[in-house]
Amino acid sequence: MQLIPVNAPSPSSGGLETAQQALAGVIASMGRPDFGHAALAQLNRWMPFCWMSVYTVFPHRPPQLHTVGCYQAADGTLDSWTVYQQGLYRQDDTFHIAREQVRPGEMAVMHWVAKEISPPHRAQIYQRHGLRERLTIVSSTDDQGLFALNLYRTTEQSAFSDNAIDAVRTLAPALLACVQTSAAISLQTPPARPATPSCLEGLPPRERDVCERLLKGWTQDGIAADLGLAPSTVKTYRNRAFARLGIHSRHALFALATQG
Repeated sequence: MQLIPVNAPSPSSGGLETAQQALAGVIASMGRPDFGHAALAQLNRWMPFCWMSVYTVFPHRPPQLHTVGCYQAADGTLDSWTVYQQGLYRQDDTFHIAREQVRPGEMAVMHWVAKEISPPHRAQIYQRHGLRERLTIVSSTDDQGLFALNLYRTTEQSAFSDNAIDAVRTLAPALLACVQTSAAISLQTPPARPATPSCLEGLPPRERDVCERLLKGWTQDGIAADLGLAPSTVKTYRNRAFARLGIHSRHALFALATQG
């Protein structure tokens, strides 16, 4: 395991132009409901990563998810988050060193390989999904938490080289700022919007949330990321709502909403 202060001096990193292009793509993805997936796709223009997860961990309460992303790999991000948030986080000791060394206003990059992770954590996340290692850009928050941007590689991808780790560290301040801003936007009270179509008013809250996003053109994965649910759970809510409404498709939902 390595913890590297972001403000430590470093040699010039290669691929600067590609990194800047990827960062520009991340910035352009901000505000999208599928930000995590879109941002990770942009980062893969620069360097290969299979998964991305962004969350805040706290000393004495469950962690808070901000977004996840997957690129050209089996997507177990939300399933893994469910396992983690339901209790596995209590056995996660990978943030202990950051709690001790990362001060307010500072950030660092941590490098963990699967064999260094505690057995329960390793088995339920890394071995289950074929993850070999992760890089985490971490910074402290005002409420004693740690904001973490995690970038993963699978066992089918090559290990992070020293040059790759240094390149991530070089881009870390700008990349973390983008992700933190996107997370802050998602936490803000949404702007005024048109009233909920009357046809949805009788639905339970979660089913209504899903249908409202379907009417805005969101994808199932985008809805899942926005509501902090697994895609399969979104599908269940959608099917229940459609059954209550007596419809069988998104097109029928649009037609129903148009009628009021």
